[in-house]
Order: sequence, then structure tokens, then C-alpha cells
Amino acid sequence: MNLGISVLFRAIPLVMGAVCLAFGLYLLRVDDAVHFVAGHVNIALAGICYALFTTAATIIRQLIERYRTLWRILLPASGYLVALITVIWGIVLMRRGPAPENDLAGHVVLGIGLISACVSTVATSSTYFTFISRNAAKGPEAGAPDEVYSAATGRVLITIPFVCGLIEIILAIVLWTGSTTASWVAGHVVFGLGTVCLSLVSLVASIVRQVRNGFGDPERYRWSLMVIALGTINILLGLGVLLFADSSARIAPGCILIGLGLICYSILSKALLLALVWRRQAPLANRIPILPIITALTCLFFSSFLAEAADTDSAFFVAARVLVGLGAVCFTLFSIVSILEAGTST
Repeated sequence: MNLGISVLFRAIPLVMGAVCLAFGLYLLRVDDAVHFVAGHVNIALAGICYALFTTAATIIRQLIERYRTLWRILLPASGYLVALITVIWGIVLMRRGPAPENDLAGHVVLGIGLISACVSTVATSSTYFTFISRNAAKGPEAGAPDEVYSAATGRVLITIPFVCGLIEIILAIVLWTGSTTASWVAGHVVFGLGTVCLSLVSLVASIVRQVRNGFGDPERYRWSLMVIALGTINILLGLGVLLFADSSARIAPGCILIGLGLICYSILSKALLLALVWRRQAPLANRIPILPIITALTCLFFSSFLAEAADTDSAFFVAARVLVGLGAVCFTLFSIVSILEAGTST
């Protein structure tokens, strides 16, 4: 990877994060409930983009041989810091008052903060990324390299996105037991965010197992199938909400769940790429970065139709704006899978 391409791939997450941040702030210029929710969610999505930047920078600096101990600590730590700020921000929003928009925006921002923590864990697990190609050239009998993190550390890294996803699923169930429309909407969206966290388990596990030279054929496609299942659950649940609920409040969670399903499919591209190229030739692996481009365009085209519908029905407003941010996250994931392809190709 040359320096120019490395700068481009590091710039994409930052630019998409800036788009989410600017769009969110622009939405907040209007003081009403729908602008409040859509604005805060888009600003929070910038945190995921920054966490993806830390992942991109962690891998690229290793590939161009400009990776020092400072970056090994600073990049993941800054991602976790942004995630922590986002989680605290979500809690603050929830405690602002009884207004439904505070409760809804607060829970969703909290859930996005947990995703940011999971993505930062991807960056942490990638701190020895170049060992993946070295291990692939050896046999499984070579064992784990002495230089990489321990097996216990690897298990902790895999556990982090699992715990974050479990927290969000439990929170969604609690919200579903509430009696308000805001709780019902937040419950569905938080559930979708939880499946994104669980999808990131596959990526962290694949990286950890390959860095430690423990990735075997029995698990080659196991992680990818898990992500496919989670993404499909999101999309089917979103369609179910849209088709079988009779309240106008169904529009936002139904459409956003579909968008979160597309996020899962974008994550699939990375888990699938790592599985395909591990100790085998995969001539079509360089086509996999097309997948997050497709999901990004799908989110943006879907958003344009919803924005048009919002001209006559405000129930479409939040979904249309949030899908713009989800499309930006999908496009950011394109840069990550492209970096993975460059780093693992032979």
C-alpha cells in the first residue's frame, strides 16, 4: 500500500464522521422533537466513524511500517474515550426530563456508544495485524507468536463486543415492557444496535484467532454465517414492524432496523474476507469491498425515498435522516475492508 492510498483510506472515516456531525448539528437548528432525535443520533454516529478511523489507522500504520508504541496505545484508547463520552451523553439525555424525545434519543445514543466501544475493540485486536499474513505462511503447528497478546487477552477482546451486545439486547427487552410509544420505538432500535455489536464479535474473533495462529477450517465460515443471521433478523424484524404494526410510530424503527441489517452485512464483508484468504487462494476476494458500497448506496437511496415521503407525513422524517448516517457508516466500512484486503492479499 502506497502512502497516497493509505491517506485516502484513513481520510474516508474522518470525512464520513464529519458528514454525520455536520448533518446532526444542522438538524438541531430546528427546535422540535423529530429534529432533536435525528440530530442527536447522527452526531452519535460520528463516534462510530471515529472508532473505524482508529481501526484503519492501526492497520495502515503497520502496513506502511510507521507504527510505534505511541500509536499502539493512543489510537485504540482515543476510540474508547469517544465511546465512553457517547455513552455518558446518552445517559445524560435520558435524565434530562420526561419528554419522549429525551428518552428515545438517549437510549439510541447510548446504544451507539456501545457499538463505538466494540469497533474500538476491533482496533485493539488489530494492533498485531501484520502477524496474520506471517501466520498464514506457516502451519498451525507453529503455534502463537511470542510477540502478540496472550490467549487471555484475546478472550477478553472477544468478550467485549459480546457483553456490549448482551447489554443492548437486555435493555431492549426492558424497553419493550414499557407502556410508552417512545419505549417501544427505542426498544426496537436498541435491539438492532445490539445485533450490530454481536456481529462485531465475528470480526474481533477472526482477527484474534488469526493473529494468534489459532484460526482453523471448522470456523472458517462460522463467523460469517452468524453475521448473516443477525443482519437477516434485523431486516425481517424491520419488515415485520412496518407491515404488522398499525401506528405511524412504526416507520422509524422499522426502517432503521433495515438500515442496521445493512450495517451487519457490511461487517460481513470483513469477516468473510478474513475467512476466504486464510491459508488459501481466493481470486475473487478483491471483489468483497463492493459489498459495503452496495449497502451504503442502498441506505442513501432508501433515505431519499423516505425524505420525499416526509414532505407529506412527518413520521418518515427521523428514519430518512438517520439512514443518511447509517449510509455514511457503511461507506466507512468500505475503507476498512479495502485495507484488510490490501493487508492480507498475496
